[in-house]
Amino acid sequence: MRHLVCGRRLSRTAAHRRAMLRNLAQSLFEHGQVRTTVPKARELVRFVEPLITLARKNTLAARRTVIARLRDRLMTNPKEPESLLDDTVVQKLFKDIAPRYVDRSGGYTRIIKTAEWRLGDGGDIALVQLVDFAD
Repeated sequence: MRHLVCGRRLSRTAAHRRAMLRNLAQSLFEHGQVRTTVPKARELVRFVEPLITLARKNTLAARRTVIARLRDRLMTNPKEPESLLDDTVVQKLFKDIAPRYVDRSGGYTRIIKTAEWRLGDGGDIALVQLVDFAD
């Protein structure tokens, strides 16, 4: 029986799965959207939504919790991919992303299934976006 067992294993160890979700979440916050497989996208949404809810509070405890769960990295400059910006992903989450969702009670991300698949194994590809990314 699978009592109290939740989440997908995604054929990875716990440390690899945690690192993969952190990297996907940081890329989502940095770029506004990310392409991945459908099972990874569903797990990513489960990982990202509570982080945005915490960031909406904008307290020191919330910032420390987000840093503990997400880790932090510098963002790359879109004009020059070799150079880094001064802001980090957590700073962008608290300054830019969270204030957009203050009046929203949840559902900050969307999963769009594409008509593409991976060449190696035929995995379905999905696009994970922040809800008002197009704006």
